[in-house]
Amino acid sequence: MRFETTLHQTGNNTGIEVPPELVDQLGAGRRPAVLITVNGFRYPSTIASMGGRFLIPFSSDKRAATGLAGGDAIVVELEVDSAPRVVEPTPDLAEALAANTAAAAAWEKLAPSHRKAHVTSIEAAKAPETRARRVAAAVEKLAAG
Repeated sequence: MRFETTLHQTGNNTGIEVPPELVDQLGAGRRPAVLITVNGFRYPSTIASMGGRFLIPFSSDKRAATGLAGGDAIVVELEVDSAPRVVEPTPDLAEALAANTAAAAAWEKLAPSHRKAHVTSIEAAKAPETRARRVAAAVEKLAAG
């Protein structure tokens, strides 16, 4: 499915508005996992409903990779993504989870986006001490439920 639009921006939030009839044509529900190609740049995401509109997020890392900004004209290709979303813990987080059964059980129940948030936070740490603190904080938060 292909359509042309402009990259929508509200404040610091940037996204792709998907016409409701296209969401219906995908036939995968109102919040489908999709593979998006924008001006040749491909990534997985999920269509979300916000304020009565269907939007796909286009975060700052995607804007940096593509050179696109809010208001830019774009060509969008969408397809339903039926592959399972898998986010593996970093090696140090996996080791910490292995030592804490409550945290490990909570990790297994997390949605991929929540797993990714933990992994991204840990990987973004520049100092080893910061990384260790973030691993410990993630395990503590997971164990607490």
